[in-house]
Amino acid sequence: MRDDRTKSTWILILTSLGFFMSMMDSMIVTTASTAIRLDYNISVNALQWALNAYNITIASVLLIGVSLGEKFGRRKIYNWGIFIFTVGSILCAISTNITFLIFARIVEGIGASVMTPMSMAILSNSLPIKERGKALGVWSGIGGLALIVGPSLGGLIVAKLTWQWIFWINVPIGIIAIILSNRLLPESIGSSDRIHLLDSILIIISSAGIIIALSEITSIRLRYMAVFIGIISLLIGLWFIYLQKS
Repeated sequence: MRDDRTKSTWILILTSLGFFMSMMDSMIVTTASTAIRLDYNISVNALQWALNAYNITIASVLLIGVSLGEKFGRRKIYNWGIFIFTVGSILCAISTNITFLIFARIVEGIGASVMTPMSMAILSNSLPIKERGKALGVWSGIGGLALIVGPSLGGLIVAKLTWQWIFWINVPIGIIAIILSNRLLPESIGSSDRIHLLDSILIIISSAGIIIALSEITSIRLRYMAVFIGIISLLIGLWFIYLQKS
């Protein structure tokens, strides 16, 4: 009984850790935005892309991450997500210009798009039904806590160190998480349906386009372009839904 409880506790801790990292990074950069803008001598609009690239990537690649985990193993893909996220954090920390930082944030977003759904899938499939509801509640609460802690922690790090350290802190956590996950998380596989390339491309284009349109709709200079992109992306999304039903 005690061994089962210890196992369940570790599963909750390790899955929540990945979720916490991915959620915190969506907010922690906002408090470092001024320092990044001054360091790179860029405009607010250019900086906005570094902030949005992460969330756009997560929304675009999320379903693909789920499909990979179901086909090749949830723990394996979860660990790959942490690895990619950690590499992305290193790239963010060593970036020397805004273009490279945006690219690095996209890499981070790819990792986070895998970590978030896989952490929930592992938790749901590894715990007994009677423990599942409480565990998912804790998991969700930790994600909410990350959104609160992120800005405060980011502000503290920027005040005491440099903005690069908001990314460096992810590296040791990511390495420890991968090591412990390999040892303590159970492996599981879901549906083995083939991943369709066209479906993946459509959902990436549709999700990214809609979020970009919503981000730029308030810009006077790009308003009409944003509306156009939004309409096209919505039509592509409807095409994706039609293909899923047919």
